[in-house]
Amino acid sequence: MDDVTGADQMESHSTYEEYLDSQISDTDMWYLENEDLARQLVELGYRGNGDTLKREEFEARKKALRERSTQKTNVPKQLSSAGKDLTNFPTLLALANREELVRNGKLTSIIFIRDKNAKGQEISGYIDFALRLKTENFEPYFERRKKLMPKPSDLSYYNWETQTSTSNSTPNFQVIADNETGLLFKNKRDRKVINVDPNAAPGDNSTRTEIATTEFLQVVIYDHMTRRKS
Repeated sequence: MDDVTGADQMESHSTYEEYLDSQISDTDMWYLENEDLARQLVELGYRGNGDTLKREEFEARKKALRERSTQKTNVPKQLSSAGKDLTNFPTLLALANREELVRNGKLTSIIFIRDKNAKGQEISGYIDFALRLKTENFEPYFERRKKLMPKPSDLSYYNWETQTSTSNSTPNFQVIADNETGLLFKNKRDRKVINVDPNAAPGDNSTRTEIATTEFLQVVIYDHMTRRKS
């Protein structure tokens, strides 16, 4: 039995009995009048194609096919930062180092960026890295063909010249803006609060990292290791 035919038979027949039945003809049943006997004759090689798999061989091949299929479905998606030389770009390197953990949900990161837009206006904002990864193609950012900047649709956005200000909760964070201590973000998975005040502790399971870079006027990354509540 060639590999292609064998694989086809493994996929088309969920049980060994179905596999045997596929080789029993109407003529066989007319003469034998007994399904179990017909199956036995096929298994012994007296009916069918004469090259019938034993039950153990069938089950072994079926298991191997399932494992092969599982391996294919578990192949990780290519990271947007893969293969990119980011040695001289500290912000992009920091994001690349976090990309896999953020994509698989083990880490959430809020990126604070302050810089000037194309009009020369100073803007700042907080970006939900996981949401941006999910909704945008990040390769142009890692290839430096596009510059990562806050948008009015991000967690928080502020244009210092026009005084335009927006805030938006995301699937990962709730924005707490009406708070006397300043802007806060609550992680929706474990309900922990991330405090972005540079003079305060960032909160449980959270860290604050200021990136020394010339790519932007200022970059700070707040990382939160998510722990789902039991």
